Amino acid sequence: MKNIVTVEWLKDNLDQPSIRIADCRFELGRPAAGKNAFTEGHIPGSVYFHLEKDLSGPVQEHGGRHPLPNLNNFKDLLEKSGFGSEHTIIAYDQGNGAFAARFYWLLKYMGHKQIVVLNGGLQAWTDSGYSVTKDLHSHPRADFQINLNEDIIASTELVKSSADGKKTEAILIDSREPKRYLGLEEPIDKKAGRIPGALNYPWNDALINGKYKSAEEQLQRFSGVPKELPVIVYCGSGVTAAPNFLALEAAGYKNIKLYIGSFSDWISYPENPVEDGAVDDEKPFE
Repeated sequence: MKNIVTVEWLKDNLDQPSIRIADCRFELGRPAAGKNAFTEGHIPGSVYFHLEKDLSGPVQEHGGRHPLPNLNNFKDLLEKSGFGSEHTIIAYDQGNGAFAARFYWLLKYMGHKQIVVLNGGLQAWTDSGYSVTKDLHSHPRADFQINLNEDIIASTELVKSSADGKKTEAILIDSREPKRYLGLEEPIDKKAGRIPGALNYPWNDALINGKYKSAEEQLQRFSGVPKELPVIVYCGSGVTAAPNFLALEAAGYKNIKLYIGSFSDWISYPENPVEDGAVDDEKPFE
């Protein structure tokens, strides 16, 4: 899979001057946990990026719980950290894939092409017997150019035009667990349910034991989704939908968009409808 590398590959390339490594570990509800874990040990040469301080902007009325960061500020952070447009950047997290995938999507949106995710994250690294360090590595300042890739982001307006259940504009994929998709439980957001017409492909089905399934398995997983229409992935706040973005890429889908505000943005507009319960045609294309 072109967007995934193994720990063996990273170990073999760790000392290459073109390599930069982003540690994206995070725990929802424990915002200091990721940075604390980084301090206790990380892959040599890696730099820590915080989901809520670095990879997201301030929460406002609209935009969801993890809106886009100010891209100029994030560009400056990348440059100060030594991450430039010429570098191959590897993102990893603790092994669940979601936070590294957020970093991956964000850099792709900013136009960076040499960005991959470490399969299995730090867990796979240590399970393979590779060492971690507490040493902080300092890279020289780099130059990072922004060239926005608007093709991979879905506006609220596009989502609205696709939320009629007819699936003629785009296909909506809800990446949350089934009980949230069905509206049976909502532990975070103010409303329960889903965007009307969305199909449910839970994001963690893209992985097994913390590692991404093969491209062939991803293709089989999405066999009920045609490739002719744009596919919009969303979740609660635009983070756990990112693994599905990678999985769809691996499966050969070319027109994939992430709804960055996701369900938490959708319900911030009182006029937007919300659907719940089971649907008869949940996989209508199969």
